[in-house]
Amino acid sequence: MVLILLVAGPARADPAPADTLRPEPLFARRRLVVQYDSRYSIINSHFCTINGLKLGLEWRGRVRTGAAVYFLSSGIPTVRELPDNAADAANAQLRFRYLALYGEYAILENPRWELSGSLQAGLGSAYVLYQNEDNVSDTTPRDLIGLLEPSVAAQMRLFPWVSLGAGAGWRQPVFVPQPIRRELSGPVFYLRAKVLLGPLVRTVWQHKPLFTQEGLQVQPQRHHRR
Repeated sequence: MVLILLVAGPARADPAPADTLRPEPLFARRRLVVQYDSRYSIINSHFCTINGLKLGLEWRGRVRTGAAVYFLSSGIPTVRELPDNAADAANAQLRFRYLALYGEYAILENPRWELSGSLQAGLGSAYVLYQNEDNVSDTTPRDLIGLLEPSVAAQMRLFPWVSLGAGAGWRQPVFVPQPIRRELSGPVFYLRAKVLLGPLVRTVWQHKPLFTQEGLQVQPQRHHRR
């Protein structure tokens, strides 16, 4: 489950006169994005959760960039070869964590719907946690891993201040030995809840209905006859 809070943005200047209006630059109207990102995946035929925290910027609601940290929330049975001092291979668990930079762009957007594509590039480590012959927790040496994760997502605005969506992608390890690549590569999917604090505060401040549909109607395109 992904929860996004758009928590800040620059103050808007007074509107310019009609005869001086120009197209707004793509990277105008910045907003700070704090995002708890919980993704689901399948590793070694086991369903698992990868928890993360994102911090970034959003421009005009279309471009989002920033950094994130992720870690596997629970151990997954590994298929890797264990050291000779491992007492019980059946209980050995795969663990990993990594830092990532991400970029996201809204390909299609209207008041109700959004379709976006994103790419994450991460660097971190993976290891196996196991019990040794003395019944003490031990770990294998940490392997450096690189990860690429492209994905697509769609979301629907329920009310002016909240939207729900879902996304899917693929996690591809790079610059790692083949056994690690085979173990860590796999699908990624997630649900998304997006709360816009600015519109929520304005709705409450202006005493508007909290669950209004104002401004969300998609206007039909008009074709002009020549």
